[in-house]
Amino acid sequence: MTKVKREREGSFNSKILLFGEYGIIQNSMGLSIPYDSFKGNLAFKSEGQPSPDSTTESNASLLRFATYLKTLQDSGELHAQMDMERLFADIERGIYFESSIPQGFGVGSSGALVAALYDEYAINKVEANEINKKGLKELKKVFSQMESYFHGTSSGMDPLICYIDLPVLIKSKTNLDTVVLPEEKAGQGAIFLIDTGRPGRTQPLVQYFLEKCQEKAFVDMCREKFIPYNDQCIKDFLKGETKSLFANLYHLSYFLLENLEPMVPKLFRGVWKRGLDSGAYYLKLCGSGGGGFILGFTEDLEKAKEQLGEHQIKVIKRF
Repeated sequence: MTKVKREREGSFNSKILLFGEYGIIQNSMGLSIPYDSFKGNLAFKSEGQPSPDSTTESNASLLRFATYLKTLQDSGELHAQMDMERLFADIERGIYFESSIPQGFGVGSSGALVAALYDEYAINKVEANEINKKGLKELKKVFSQMESYFHGTSSGMDPLICYIDLPVLIKSKTNLDTVVLPEEKAGQGAIFLIDTGRPGRTQPLVQYFLEKCQEKAFVDMCREKFIPYNDQCIKDFLKGETKSLFANLYHLSYFLLENLEPMVPKLFRGVWKRGLDSGAYYLKLCGSGGGGFILGFTEDLEKAKEQLGEHQIKVIKRF
């Protein structure tokens, strides 16, 4: 069993999918980690104080989401039974989701919300402080159904990471487990985020990918190139095999730019290609793409910063 410790009760960190975006749909491996620079929690507006527009909008959004969940529960379809009476009473009292997680940036804004609602209102919930492989699988199924409200389809991984606050290795759609990441080192290498300055739209991009998956040639290419590069990157990263990791990162980054171009923001395609040409850094999608954050990997952070020029980067991990 894995014991989980959160920074504080009721607060849910964001997440970053290091590897596996879109490939998970094709049953590739995935590696997702919690990211504590952003977080969110359920809160009540202060009595007697005017409500900011964001608080009112969040409360209205919760009402719509709760109505959707109640419809599923009333029809017997909801995988996790919720205390709907208390949920709707709290919404009436003005509960909202207080969050620093940017929406549409690929770091789990809806995932943290789903995790928070499940944690507070689910009946006979799987407790986050005691998780085994069976519990992970059950939670993934529950969260997949709940988060589908926001994106049309969901793997359930984002809410899962936000809920248990531990790195998870996805070996396949039905095989996942918590994992220990390589120890942080004060080396020259780094994983970082680039802010594109605009949110992405998950649902149309996921739909685009699903439509591409109807083409045999595209599916074959994913199985022969995309998935092997992705899976090997995960294995290399967890083993700390930097040389092999960056060799496979080059191929993964190149594949994404060449074959999933709509997911790469137009203004950053040149930046993406510059990294491939120079070898100073390699970029990949952070979430569904189209905007939000872009993930970067470099063996020499100072060199990457020099090449990236005006683009501000936020370091996630050093090695």
